[in-house]
Parts: sequence; structure tokens; C-alpha cells
Amino acid sequence: MKTNIGKIDTGLRVVAGLGILAAGYHYESFWGLVGLLPLFTAALGFCPAYTLFGFNTCRRDKE
Repeated sequence: MKTNIGKIDTGLRVVAGLGILAAGYHYESFWGLVGLLPLFTAALGFCPAYTLFGFNTCRRDKE
């Protein structure tokens, strides 16, 4: 598994995931568990959807 999520994207995923979890907790809804998905992909540094669509938010090394 090659990393395809950059630092800014990772930070946004963590913030979004925690926000969704907090909203789910506040509204007492199991839909808040959807917030685990962005947290999981941020922790791995890999997003399967990015692979399907050919996206990559990592910095490219200068050659």
C-alpha cells in the first residue's frame, strides 16, 4: 500500500472525522460512526477511493 494522502489532507480528515463523531455523540445517532472512516484513512495514509480515481495529495519528490 503506497501512501497517497498528504499532510494537509490528513489534518482535514482528522478534523472532519472528529467532528462527525462529536455530532453523532451529541445527537445520539449511530451515523456518527461514519467519522471513523476518515480517521482510519488518515491513520493509514492511504485512501482506496483516491486509487480508483488516480488522485494523490502527497508531495512529489524533486528529481
